[in-house]
Amino acid sequence: VQLQASGGGLVQAGASLRLSCAASGRSYSRDAVGWFRQAPGKEREFVAAISWSDGSTYYADSVKGRFTISAHNAKQMVYLQMNSLKPEDTAVYYCAADPLFGGDPPSGFGSWGQGTLVTVSS
Repeated sequence: VQLQASGGGLVQAGASLRLSCAASGRSYSRDAVGWFRQAPGKEREFVAAISWSDGSTYYADSVKGRFTISAHNAKQMVYLQMNSLKPEDTAVYYCAADPLFGGDPPSGFGSWGQGTLVTVSS
C-alpha cells in the first residue's frame, strides 16, 4: 500500500487546515487509516483514525472537538480537517494504514506515508 499525505503549511493560531491522504495499491475495506504527528524533539503520537468499513472514528484527547477525520471510500482518500489550530499542533503529520490491532483506537499500523509539515505560529 502506498500513502501520500498533503495539505500542510504555515498558519496562524486559530486558523484551519485540511490534510489529505491518498491511499493506493489495494482495497482497504476492512482496515482503518490513521493520522499521527511528530513534533520536534518529541515522540510520534496518535491523532485520529477512521475505519473504512463502518466509518467509526477515534481521536486523541488533545484534538477532540477541533479535528475531524473523514474518508471518501471510492477515492480512497482520508482527510483531517483541523480547526482552531494551536502552536502546540505544530508537527509533521503522517497518515498510516494496515493496523495490526483493532480497538479504540486501532494500533500497530504497518504502512506509512511521508509526512506533511504543519506549522502554527502564535
